[in-house]
Amino acid sequence: MRTRSTKHLIMKPYYLKRGDLIALMAPSRKVKGEDYKLFATYLKKQGFRLCFPDDIETADHQFAGSDEHRSSKLNNMFNNPLIKAVIMIRGGYGAARIVDMLDWDAFTRKPKWLCGFSDATVFLNHAFESSDVASLHCDMPMHFENPNYDRENFEAMIRVIQGESIEYSFDIHPLNRGEKAEGVLVGGNLSVLYSLMGSASFPDMDGKILLLEDIDEYLYHIDRMMLALDRAGKLKNLKGLIVGGFTDMNDNEVPFGKTAEEIIADRVSKYDYPLFFNIPVGHTKTNKPLIIGSKISIEKSSEKLLLKQN
Repeated sequence: MRTRSTKHLIMKPYYLKRGDLIALMAPSRKVKGEDYKLFATYLKKQGFRLCFPDDIETADHQFAGSDEHRSSKLNNMFNNPLIKAVIMIRGGYGAARIVDMLDWDAFTRKPKWLCGFSDATVFLNHAFESSDVASLHCDMPMHFENPNYDRENFEAMIRVIQGESIEYSFDIHPLNRGEKAEGVLVGGNLSVLYSLMGSASFPDMDGKILLLEDIDEYLYHIDRMMLALDRAGKLKNLKGLIVGGFTDMNDNEVPFGKTAEEIIADRVSKYDYPLFFNIPVGHTKTNKPLIIGSKISIEKSSEKLLLKQN
């Protein structure tokens, strides 16, 4: 594992072309055929070859097999030079249990796109922190046929791993501040990042653009997690903070008194870096791909914000 003193430029895995081999993986919660088979057919129609473990539907209570089973399958993918991308079928919980069992040296020697979000935040940020390799924060196959998620999420994912530049516009939020932010992107799911603090998988946030999103959390716990990040000094030296969906938030009988967005804005109000909400990312109908470990820019343009990454 590299230390911060030997950190060099982030590598992007090779962009894919038709005929390349993509692996589907269940590193966290267990999966069923309906979670990935239609997406597998879609990938084949796009001209890609596909592989996944024969026993991918193995279950160990909530998990897609034991920690040893899941890490072994993912290590096989890391060590297979023909595989150009690994797409996580779903999130849930389990990535942090196996991240230290993975052969990151093999991954660094032959980088490949790691694709997913939510619980996959563990892998995306570990790849950045330990291997200097960029990865893709994007929607996952279990949402492919779900009408609550746009099919365009997946079409955009395929375009990005084939080398297309990212450019999105989105509405301005009243809690936004600043006109422009630019820097290397880190982060993802707030709850997962909070759980990684103090570990080798937690990203160096100094001078970075931090992305946050989450689902199904209590508002007081959003406050607790933001407070913990701040007290640990993780929020003070950002180049900017971008906030995606905070979906299906819960409250107590006695209300917390603020929305998730207000909690985040209040927590970083003492800092002067740009803050942008409404990023089309997260457990939301529109979940656009973004590259963790790659430079990103967000700029106010007329009545919209324009996000670019290449």
